[in-house]
Amino acid sequence: MATSEQRVALVTGAARGIGAAVARRLASDGAAVGVLDLEESNCGATVDAITSAGGQALALGADVSNADQITAAVDRLAKEFGSVDILVNNAGVTRDNLLFKMTEQDWDTVIAVHLKGAFLTTKAAQKHMVARKYGKIVSLSSISALGNRGQANYSAVKAGLQGFTRTLAIELGPFGINVNAVAPGFIVTDMTDDTARRVGVTPEQLQQAAAEATPVRRVGYPEDIANAIAFLTSDESSFITGQVLYVDGGRKMAS
Repeated sequence: MATSEQRVALVTGAARGIGAAVARRLASDGAAVGVLDLEESNCGATVDAITSAGGQALALGADVSNADQITAAVDRLAKEFGSVDILVNNAGVTRDNLLFKMTEQDWDTVIAVHLKGAFLTTKAAQKHMVARKYGKIVSLSSISALGNRGQANYSAVKAGLQGFTRTLAIELGPFGINVNAVAPGFIVTDMTDDTARRVGVTPEQLQQAAAEATPVRRVGYPEDIANAIAFLTSDESSFITGQVLYVDGGRKMAS
């Protein structure tokens, strides 16, 4: 992160997986990081990893789909570290099923966490960025935005986040705010391990199948996504906005 001024980042869903890797990477690049998850107590491992390496981190608990909770968390971070310069909308859940089996609650839960959550968190954070005429916002989309069997809800929100990103790039660009999205392919996380067990295979079997379908012949890891986000939230990316970067080992190209 090429700046002499410390930036302050907020990463949602940062207790584990991609969010934790992003929080650690941004901290290693010099940012003070708000580590946000549904329960503040869940953030301990990520915060400890950052502080033990000499970084600064603050654990925050909030339901991203609750306006009062997320506004309070964002304002607390700004009060603690002086600003909110970077936002990574990573919080997410899955409720996979074929459409005829998918419940209304399955649909509403995924919509609330991904889309409403990104809306509320971005709305709360952008006021601090607009005031400073500086900001970097990255939302996590997915290769599933292109369509994926059994994920009508998840595919819809991940496609929606791409439209959300492009619109905010237009609206917030005049205030010095860059808005982009990263769309991961298959990433090894607890979530993909759970998917494997749900479909009746081992995580290793699912990973092998994913690697064979990927041009670079490997699966992705949370650090692969963190590397991309580190660039998009750096000052080196100041002329990049409204873009969706697929970090998928070439899977989109090969599909």
